[in-house]
Formats: sequence, C-alpha cells, structure tokens
Amino acid sequence: MACKNDSKELAYNSENKVEPLKTKETPSPEFKAYWYGGEAEITSYKLEQARYGEIREGKAVLVYVTEDFLPEKQVKSDTKNPSTIPVLKLNATKNFLTGIYPYSIMQSTFYPIYNNAHAVKVSASVQEWCGHVYTQLNNKEQFEVTSHSYFESEADEHFSLEKTILENELWVQLRVNPQSLPTGTINVIPSFEFTRLRHVPIKAYSAVAVLEGNIYKIEYPELNRSLTIQFHPNFPYDILEWEESFNSGFGNSAKILTTKATKLQTIKSAYWQKNGNEDEILRETLQLN
Repeated sequence: MACKNDSKELAYNSENKVEPLKTKETPSPEFKAYWYGGEAEITSYKLEQARYGEIREGKAVLVYVTEDFLPEKQVKSDTKNPSTIPVLKLNATKNFLTGIYPYSIMQSTFYPIYNNAHAVKVSASVQEWCGHVYTQLNNKEQFEVTSHSYFESEADEHFSLEKTILENELWVQLRVNPQSLPTGTINVIPSFEFTRLRHVPIKAYSAVAVLEGNIYKIEYPELNRSLTIQFHPNFPYDILEWEESFNSGFGNSAKILTTKATKLQTIKSAYWQKNGNEDEILRETLQLN
C-alpha cells in the first residue's frame, strides 16, 4: 500500500460515518518511508502477566502495519480505491499459562493515519480452556459494540456508546504522533482485554492522562487501575515497555499486581509471506521459542 492523495478526507456515508474530529495530519516523508515499505513492524516482549492474583510469565507481540480500510464493510480492503481509509493497524497478542491451561489474547485496532478521528474498528478475543470471548467495536454514527461470551452474565450483547477516547487506539496514535495523545482529565473506554478479563462494563470511565517526555500514563480512579507506556522519544516512537497495575484475583484474595512487558527484539518483515518451515528461524530472532 502506498500513501497517496494526501488531500483526501476520511470517507463516510449516511450509514457508516467516520467523522473527522480535528485537522488531519499529513504523513511526513519519514513516516511514508518507514511505514509504506511493504513490511510490518514486529516487536516481541517478555511478559509478566497478572492473572488470578499471581504473576505469570509469557510473551507479548505488537505487530504494526499499514492497510487500506473499507469503512462501509468495516474490513481491510483487497484493493485501493477512492472509498478506502489509510490506517495503521495494530495486532497485539499475549500468550501465557495459568497453571495447567494456556491463555491467548489478541486485540486489533485500525487507526486512521491522518490522526483526526477515532479508530475505525477495534476487536479483541480471549481464548482459554474454559471457553472464549470476542468483542468488536465499529465506528459508525455511534460506537456499535458486539460482544460474545460463555459467561451467563455477559452472553451475547449488542449496544451503542457515545464516541469518546478508546484506550486501544492510544497505542496506535502514539506511533503516529505521541504529542497528540490526550492529557488531563478525560473519558476513556478501557482496553477490551481489561474489560473482558475483569468482567467490567464496556463504557467510558473518568481517567487522568499525563505525557512526560517519552512516558505516557493513564490512571482510572474508579477502576483502581493505571497504565504506563514508555516509548522511544524519536521516530518511529517504538514502544520499549509498559506496566499495568490493577486488582488481580477475585473476592478476598484480590490484590493490586502489576503486569509488565519489556522489549526483546524488533524486525521489519512481510510476515504474511514467511509461512514456510524454514521461516521459523524468525521466531528465534524474536526470542519467541
């Protein structure tokens, strides 16, 4: 995908509207050279994940790649055409064990590279031996949320939310322009990973956000939770580590623990073409085996 037609506004129609919130930012030559070279950026992390009141060891991976997005179908476009929106997509994965059984988490965020609107789509899935859950948000007239769970209290849900800041989108907005990150007292919909693992309602919560140098921190007083992201101060603003503190466990055994992720390795790769047995060596490079 190539970044062309910089004068193009975000596409929208009467049914699927992606309304610009502010003046669009034109991608710099540096941005185009890095993100439009036909490769994704893949970064691996050592993960210390809080779950059920204990810290679990695992691995996390952040995969960033540019794509053309179809707002009317809310999917990646097979071809570039006048109705598509250029986005920077993040696929964030985590894998860790809780005793005998494994956890696998993936969140996908599609964020306009013009940095003038909310994410056009966010989805998340969690799989473990008890079952799996899936949540999807589509940016239309409102945020349209669909969620499926094996828990009776959550089950199948479909509802709308007023548009506001999405924690999931901040991880991509940071890579586009960290100076544009929201600060002060703001309303934020927490990450879908957190709301599903902690079984809290998907809605906006009051938060306080601070950007100091190359550290971005969000605190949610009502949720007794904080998220701190440390990134490289210079382009491409790669994420070096993050910490998330929250109440882990349930009932009287719950206690504040901190999930930590520390960068291991970064590669640029057209990974979708690296699907042969001989390509498994790249997992060694990423320290994922």
